[in-house]
Amino acid sequence: MTKNLLRMHKISVSIDETQILHQITLSINKGEVHVLLGPNGAGKSTLGYTIMGNPRYEVTEGSLLFEEEDIQTQSPDTRARKGIFLSFQAPEEVPGVELSSFVRTSTSAVSESSERLLAFQKRLKENMNLLNMDQAYTSRELNVGFSGGEKKKSEILQMLMLNPKLAILDETDSGLDVDAVKTVSSGVKNYLNKDNSLLIITHNTKILEELPVDFVHIMVGGRIVATGGPELITKVNTEGFHPFEEV
Repeated sequence: MTKNLLRMHKISVSIDETQILHQITLSINKGEVHVLLGPNGAGKSTLGYTIMGNPRYEVTEGSLLFEEEDIQTQSPDTRARKGIFLSFQAPEEVPGVELSSFVRTSTSAVSESSERLLAFQKRLKENMNLLNMDQAYTSRELNVGFSGGEKKKSEILQMLMLNPKLAILDETDSGLDVDAVKTVSSGVKNYLNKDNSLLIITHNTKILEELPVDFVHIMVGGRIVATGGPELITKVNTEGFHPFEEV
């Protein structure tokens, strides 16, 4: 059985006829942690939305395979059922929908089966404890009145409950203090195993200090200009993105 999970080959993407991504080639195997680093406006989030199938982002050339299946014409919900998860940089508030109800509905929709209530509640409690989340949040409206850190924890909670094959984390560490970053990193590490993969999209390297990283990609101007190992994180921390902008 192939270890390959996601393959993008020379993908170009436009929004409202403006090209944002230019011939992106990226391959992610099962069990790998990939990091996409780049300055603000480099196109990093666009890559995440493209993988997830946001209809606003038009793929104008290239191929996108998930477990060797062409998914370019598939809707975001179909991709979610196949095992792709995207956390949002700015999670939306959903008035009138309790956190626990949202997570239970999501897990049922993705798995296309209904988990027994007691088993679901047990898993939810365990994962909330892992993230240092107050159990009272289960009955609160999704993200309504949540602090920035609690919203990000809510996203990681959903990831842990859904247990996707590929999790894409878009700026998950944005706005988090040191303690919150460590807590979120602990949740992310708990998710990882040999059969799933992680793509972390960020311009900051705080969250990476707590995670095992296999590959680092540098994106500038909608292009991947460098790929390597964790040594690229050190280079960015010491020199910034300027050396890559000159490539």
